[in-house]
Amino acid sequence: MVDAPQTEEGWFTLHDFRTVDWDAWRDAPERDRESALAEAESFLQHREALADAEAGDSAVFSITGHKADLLFVHFRETLDELDRIERRFEGTAFAEYTEQSYSYVSVTEISGYTSPEYFEDPESVDAGLRNYMEGKLTPEIPEDTYVSFYPMSKRRQPEQNWYDLPMEERAELMAGHGEVGKQYAGKISQVIASSVGLDDWEWGVTLFADDLTDVKDIVYEMRFDPASSKYGEFGDFYVGRRFPPEDLAAYMDGEEVPTPEDEGHAHAHGGSEHAHGEDGHEHGDGHHDHSDEEEESEGIRGELEDLDIYAGQPHGEDVYATVLYSEADTDELFEEVEGLRSNFDHYDTHVKTAVYDGRTTDRAAVVSIWDTASAADTAAGFLSELPDVVSRAGEESGFGTMGMFYETKPEHTDDFVEKFDTVADVLEEMEGHFETDLMVNVEDENDMFIASQWASKEDAMAFFRSDDFADTVDWGRDVLADRPRHVFLA
Repeated sequence: MVDAPQTEEGWFTLHDFRTVDWDAWRDAPERDRESALAEAESFLQHREALADAEAGDSAVFSITGHKADLLFVHFRETLDELDRIERRFEGTAFAEYTEQSYSYVSVTEISGYTSPEYFEDPESVDAGLRNYMEGKLTPEIPEDTYVSFYPMSKRRQPEQNWYDLPMEERAELMAGHGEVGKQYAGKISQVIASSVGLDDWEWGVTLFADDLTDVKDIVYEMRFDPASSKYGEFGDFYVGRRFPPEDLAAYMDGEEVPTPEDEGHAHAHGGSEHAHGEDGHEHGDGHHDHSDEEEESEGIRGELEDLDIYAGQPHGEDVYATVLYSEADTDELFEEVEGLRSNFDHYDTHVKTAVYDGRTTDRAAVVSIWDTASAADTAAGFLSELPDVVSRAGEESGFGTMGMFYETKPEHTDDFVEKFDTVADVLEEMEGHFETDLMVNVEDENDMFIASQWASKEDAMAFFRSDDFADTVDWGRDVLADRPRHVFLA
């Protein structure tokens, strides 16, 4: 039996090829497409940001030709992490419009063919060589580059059986193969990953280049090298172009990706841009520009700050919120929300999702707060499917100051409720006031959400400027457990 070379393994790799069902995508309602895109972009951005891992890399590519439309490449420390990534993507709405046309599982590898001394005593080899070898085990995906992926194996024919050759002969052939590759240093980056026992072929090869003809040239030249000409067998080739996750909408619209720098990366889902204010926004039909609302929201916050009232930006960050009302049984509603929340918690952008039961109205509020507008939009799509949803914040009136949150010290919760009832009596007499309810978190009676509907900004501000409200603010400093959070959605 001939000797097998020593090997060392690094990160596991998944090449996930997807074909888009373009007919289903075109036939889908625009709101469904927007929600699916927002969720998919958030998913891919999180994978690139390694939100679920300590090490690795991810990227998305547009594939040219009939074999696939998209390629997601993931490098992770364990196969379990790749498995979770694959399953989480399948759980997105965007995945429903795709089919996994091909996939490849492998693990990065270096072998003892070319540098046997590395395996005998790694610490004794040149530091540059050691870093090079270890870099092969934990590769990075180059930015803004073309990709070519193909699987390959060594022949096992009676007259051309790679595995019958003596170790020395195989090492000599691989050294010659490497010399060809060195001529493309600086032009080609490659990731060689073993799939022996993991997939149908023996290796998966991924080549990255800024000039795609360099990929053609290196593969063509290596075909004449004996290691390939006599002993190499190759599967299908896939070629594509990397683009950032935020360009997914542009890709689906048939636009150029990556988006040219002079156009930026802010794409409209379905043709209209989304601009979001800092304190939150109304989630109407999702098809209008919010620039006027941004300016109005800024004005509100400035006026409130002049009155020494905290107006948003909890934890020093901007947040985005969506609020929906439901007339469903609260227990049934909470069970549905809890299931969605377990999925939301996978994302670092998720701040909070909770159900608040009304005290004076026969409905509950579902509040979901996020660090990014796209994530809040995506959550709104899922939450809109909850049972017996009757309205969304801002739909009932011209102006809704929806998003006043208060956490009370337990010993003062009853006092806070009593104080609110007193204030509510004052509100009923105010011009432009529609309705205000103190709603209580079904999981924490000390967590309150005040839902207040007004005809206009000026009507609401009249109350905030009143002595009654100022007295309430001063009184609340002693009974609140934390700084109140005001997120304006209109």
